[in-house]
Amino acid sequence: MEGKGKLVLDAGVERAYEVLLDPGVLEKCIMGCKKLVLVEDNKYEAELSIGIAAIKGNYSSTIEILDLEEPNHYKLAVKGEGSPGTVEAVGIVDLTPESESSTLLNYSYEAEVGGKVAMVGQRMLGGVAKLVIQDFFKKLGKELKRIEQSA
Repeated sequence: MEGKGKLVLDAGVERAYEVLLDPGVLEKCIMGCKKLVLVEDNKYEAELSIGIAAIKGNYSSTIEILDLEEPNHYKLAVKGEGSPGTVEAVGIVDLTPESESSTLLNYSYEAEVGGKVAMVGQRMLGGVAKLVIQDFFKKLGKELKRIEQSA
């Protein structure tokens, strides 16, 4: 399955990029993230608990940040495994300054699932993926706004 989207962030491009890569922010914004631990440069191990429809379960995951082009681009590779099945996903994030205090974020992703999760059907999985990604960016926007107001 694949998808894409965009949103405007209320911060300059450098600040938006910095916050997008902050492990504390990522942990708060990733749906169901129970733990996010740096294991080497730009590579994390995560424990996720997702409870949406038939996708319910716990996943042990690896999240790796690749192809960094500060402050405009990076790729995120996610591999997860749990009782509901497996997931492998790649997301691309591109940031473009709109003004000194706003940034356009474009994202695209591709994901493959296996195991019990795959039996749910691509239509439902596409909806779940979209929900998880939209939730991440909604939380990110709120977190960025909170950080900018306290600065």
